[in-house]
Amino acid sequence: METPMTVGEPITPEPILQLGLGFMASKTLLSAVELQIFTVLAAGGRDGASLAGEVGLHPRSSADFLDALVSLELLNRDDDGVYRNSPAADLFLDRAKPSYVGGILEMADARLFGFWDNLTDALRTGIQQNEVTHTGAPFFATLSQDPTAWRNFLNGMNGVSTPVAAALAADFDWTGRRHVADLGGALGAVPAAVLRSHPEMTGTVFELSPVRPVFEEYVAAHGLSGRLSFQGGDFFSDPLPPADVYVMGQILHDWNVEQRQFLLRKAYDALPEGGTLIVYDAMIDDDRRHNTYGFMLSLNMLIDTEGGSEYTVADATRWLTEAGFAQTSARPLIGGYTAVYATK
Repeated sequence: METPMTVGEPITPEPILQLGLGFMASKTLLSAVELQIFTVLAAGGRDGASLAGEVGLHPRSSADFLDALVSLELLNRDDDGVYRNSPAADLFLDRAKPSYVGGILEMADARLFGFWDNLTDALRTGIQQNEVTHTGAPFFATLSQDPTAWRNFLNGMNGVSTPVAAALAADFDWTGRRHVADLGGALGAVPAAVLRSHPEMTGTVFELSPVRPVFEEYVAAHGLSGRLSFQGGDFFSDPLPPADVYVMGQILHDWNVEQRQFLLRKAYDALPEGGTLIVYDAMIDDDRRHNTYGFMLSLNMLIDTEGGSEYTVADATRWLTEAGFAQTSARPLIGGYTAVYATK
């Protein structure tokens, strides 16, 4: 049965058109990050001509491009024509700040933006559409050979994880816990957040060996070198580090169901009695209607992994129970992310 139209609320195509053409705004931001607009402006306001000259904009494009960033609330423009970063852009898009999240945007610009043009092919075939498919060059193995690009990428990933880490550190009851190990934890945003608020605890990041040099820079910069350590390894083939809390954040969505179940069982076996595994991802709501961010990340996993996807809270709870965990509870964090706490 058709739903009657509400008087006074005409249906317009505007939301559909804004959604369909949203790639334009996305690419405008990504180009601004590539051109280092926000890093230049972090040193102080600049007039349009000066800023355009600094970053290499053509006169035909400069005014519309910069004012588009104003309209997107990424830049502010004074009455005298001086451009400045918005507060959020200054905090998160200045490469010189530890809060910089542009590394993930640089990766999105250089990799994902083009690969998403093949989404229809991925939907029809179920085959990933990244470097492995189109060039034969594995992304991480290639990127890790470029120290600057590798550092920017890891810092960007860490910047994205930092707000979730802070929420997790505040939400979970860490009372009585002594050591937390983040499995596949990149630079260690989660254990760093936990250790800052719990000085009695120590932590480990278990990651692939190429991460170590950037990890050590991050840990030293945050004054945690004596408390947060690195252990190189592959969580599919190597023993897990001892801990009474394990964290798997944005890990399970990279793998197929059988691999997820393997990792969860391995974590269960390695934990002591009373130990806890924390799993967090942009989990899809069980009704599969609301977490748009989770659905977008799941489609990105289709494009960028061989068998990964996001999953529902019910899925995670079932896998953890099947792995042997006696108690599980799910907690919403921020930005579409959910954590499931599972205790042995």
